[in-house]
Amino acid sequence: MPATASRLTRIGVFYDGNYFLHVSNYYNYSHERRSRISISGLHAFIRRQVAEEEGVNERLCQIVDAHYFRGRLNAHEANQRGNQLFYDRLFDDILMSEGVVTHYLPVKTYQGYRQEKGIDVWLALEAFELAQYKKFDVVVLITSDGDYVPLIRKLNTLGSRIMVLSWDFEFLNEQGEKQITRTSQDLLEEVSYPVAMHGIIDDRSRRNDTAIQNLFVKQQARPAFAAASGANYAPFANGHPYDDYPLIDEPNYNIVGVGEDDDPEGRKISTIRSLKTGYGFINYPPNNLFFHYTSLLDTDFNELQIDDEVEFTIGQNAEGKDIAIDVRLVRR
Repeated sequence: MPATASRLTRIGVFYDGNYFLHVSNYYNYSHERRSRISISGLHAFIRRQVAEEEGVNERLCQIVDAHYFRGRLNAHEANQRGNQLFYDRLFDDILMSEGVVTHYLPVKTYQGYRQEKGIDVWLALEAFELAQYKKFDVVVLITSDGDYVPLIRKLNTLGSRIMVLSWDFEFLNEQGEKQITRTSQDLLEEVSYPVAMHGIIDDRSRRNDTAIQNLFVKQQARPAFAAASGANYAPFANGHPYDDYPLIDEPNYNIVGVGEDDDPEGRKISTIRSLKTGYGFINYPPNNLFFHYTSLLDTDFNELQIDDEVEFTIGQNAEGKDIAIDVRLVRR
């Protein structure tokens, strides 16, 4: 039964971290917003949304627990990815400042692909145990996975109402193929409050809504140390820093052999011919080379401009076509 107007509505928030990364990357690289999801803005939105759904005062809707679950590279692998250790620590600082408890498991490699194992089970167990102990009025899940249906049914037996924040969208993957992200209908049918975030964000009538605007990170000037090191600090002020961190179904690129006139490490240099939503093309005869934002090293896709000089390695996609990988902006 919905909370009365005089009682605090206690909210527990649980992030499927890999899904949240996926969504944040989409808005930063493929959506017209060109910005990451803000943790603080998302929490403010959740409080307001719960207040509307429960019919109570927003001031009496408080997030009393928030937890973030994700697989993470070990220190050695992260160190080999340039600034990845910095990004890991930076995002931990962001989550800490917003009172979000982190839960990480090491990423495992299966048949050449890096995958998360056990994160969904861990999230479900923690959510159910905490809901029993802390008696959340509303549990908010940030996920699209139908595997959480049993969790939702169990939470319902405790008397918790369930809200799911989900996004549906399309984008191009690392190989230039169209990918579609959709939320499980089984999941949406089980929850008390399904919230289609993509529809709310793209609703033209709400473009001036402060709560919607605050869902996205405000772009800031980069600190001098970050600019000097090439670190992309500004976009991560309240968002997710993992740009070059694919986990599930990571493509296996085949590196083309190095010729006598090439750089010893197989690096090429050319200029950007065109930029699209989350991908672009590099001038390289006889054909232009496709590159995806996840192939960038120490460079934010939104910093790139046409005719910028970049260095890269030639790889191949699943169809054997040449593409550019490990792309880095040549800074003068």
